[in-house]
Amino acid sequence: MAFNFCCSWNPSLFLLLIIVAFFNSSQSILAGNFDQDFAVTWGDGRAKTLNNGKLLTLSLDKASGSGVQSKNEYLFGRIDMQLKLVPGNSAGTVTTYYLSSPGSTRDEIDFEFLGNLSGDPYIVHTNVYAQGKGDKEQQFYAWFDPTADFHTYSIVWNPRSILFYVDGTPIRVYKNLEARGIPYPKNQPMKVYASLWDAEDWATRGGLVKTDWSQSPFTASLRDFKADACVWKSGKSSCGSNSTKPWFSQELDATSQARLKWVQQNYMIYNYCTDAKRFPQGFPPECIANNSTA
Repeated sequence: MAFNFCCSWNPSLFLLLIIVAFFNSSQSILAGNFDQDFAVTWGDGRAKTLNNGKLLTLSLDKASGSGVQSKNEYLFGRIDMQLKLVPGNSAGTVTTYYLSSPGSTRDEIDFEFLGNLSGDPYIVHTNVYAQGKGDKEQQFYAWFDPTADFHTYSIVWNPRSILFYVDGTPIRVYKNLEARGIPYPKNQPMKVYASLWDAEDWATRGGLVKTDWSQSPFTASLRDFKADACVWKSGKSSCGSNSTKPWFSQELDATSQARLKWVQQNYMIYNYCTDAKRFPQGFPPECIANNSTA
């Protein structure tokens, strides 16, 4: 059917076409449903979905933590998740939200949230694995209370770079430097994972502060999962050989670079690329290539 807009005007039809266009452009990034999009992988009932699948709670007690994984695998995309972290004395606990492929040569993109003594700031821990090798940690203090309300943690993963965002503010960029012989996650599809578990041997002040089990069960909450991403199925990507999605070629503009610098100058507390004691023989090659913004 053809419409001759030059010769007639139908406001109702025009509005309908706008609505349809909007729906078609946004339907892939509508907030997900945990009942439909995720499977509980461990925890013996400690992971629960509420509000008709709109809310997920993960719990940890002395016997066990809990975790889930997405049913879909993705190869590149923008993944968003809102989290509200364990309140009060959460020392020793770790809440995770990350992408990972299976196996010993896995690729992985990590957000981990290290618990604290009541009143101390949470640590936002990031890491990247490529072909089974990680050890690319950067850590930040949150500039807000992540236990008081939900905040959005985003991973933009494309062939050029991996960008970590908190509430739309970039905190880290990891660039593709394969041209210099440095592995980059780009060939292995990954699922989305979330978990809450006990890591008292290292999570809080290097393991000096142990988990206070009298405070358990500990609970973290997740909502508004969105995957504007290339679904991997039967050995093929839903995006084909390329994608016109904005995130597929996304890089930081000048404003975003300024925000990144602000975060790194004021809230970064650890960068593997500046840890001379850890690398006495010299920093990893991506650090040299990318300076401190690898």
